[in-house]
Amino acid sequence: MEVSIAPVNGVAIESEFAEAFDMKATRVIITGHDRQWALDGARAMTGFATSVIACGIEMAIERELSPAETPDGRPGFAILAFTVSGKELEKQIPRRIGQCVLTCPTSAMYAGIQGDKSVHPKRIPMGKTIRYFGDGHQISKVTYDDAYPRGQRFWRVPVMDGEFICEHDVGRVDGIGGGNFLLLGDSVDAVSTACRAAIDAMGKLPGIITPFPGGVARSGSKVGSKYPALFASTNHAFCPTLKNATETLLRDDETVAMEIVIDGLSFDAIAESMKVGIMAACEVGGGNGLLRVTAGNYGGKLGKHHFHLAEVMQ
Repeated sequence: MEVSIAPVNGVAIESEFAEAFDMKATRVIITGHDRQWALDGARAMTGFATSVIACGIEMAIERELSPAETPDGRPGFAILAFTVSGKELEKQIPRRIGQCVLTCPTSAMYAGIQGDKSVHPKRIPMGKTIRYFGDGHQISKVTYDDAYPRGQRFWRVPVMDGEFICEHDVGRVDGIGGGNFLLLGDSVDAVSTACRAAIDAMGKLPGIITPFPGGVARSGSKVGSKYPALFASTNHAFCPTLKNATETLLRDDETVAMEIVIDGLSFDAIAESMKVGIMAACEVGGGNGLLRVTAGNYGGKLGKHHFHLAEVMQ
């Protein structure tokens, strides 16, 4: 049933819903001797991780951590990672630690999901796998605290600037991928400005990431393709160059569409981020070329989690 949603700062909010799906997730923490090394490691680890369609994993920096918030009192970054299966997460995380974090000067790697096997029985290997790079010179230490009453193991792997400290493993949790909303306007400048305002506001929230470049995708996809080998293809209904060639969902004055895709650790975290992002986009875009906000869904073919804009914006 069509539900009327009040415009925000003159920008129309369409009565649509975003369709999302189950994922497996975890959080890891990278620290460094200084902020730059920590950031370099975080950027390397989250490279080529925009979409599970071809990357196998979706990852991004969740937020920067102050020294008071990290296990070793150094600057750090929290990273969230999402895959469609636990097996893929078990493959991607150690591989990226080995190639992108172990190699980064001064870095260390810690679990960002607190709790031992009694809390999170599904575990993602970190130091458990990376330790073998030490060629027999690695050593380990077990610590005990409230989160790990049975102890948690850390590995110390010799490297050329000292030691790479890496926690043994990290808990795996359930996540949701594919929350989204689309911003439509009359120019690239207008929609870009609105997208950046949305991403800035959403970046302050815990438990979510927006893994595409700058947090934004211009190649939004639909389920399926005319080519049998592809299970996703361009969302032609929002492509302005196809307005007169095929079915379109763009209105006459809409010439640009960009999509913000959200992965999160809970339904509520994604819903809250959508509201915050849409409000921020409309605040700067209303009267400046941002014309409409809608959401992407595929008739229930993609996933069971439905984010109705009418409910999100309440």
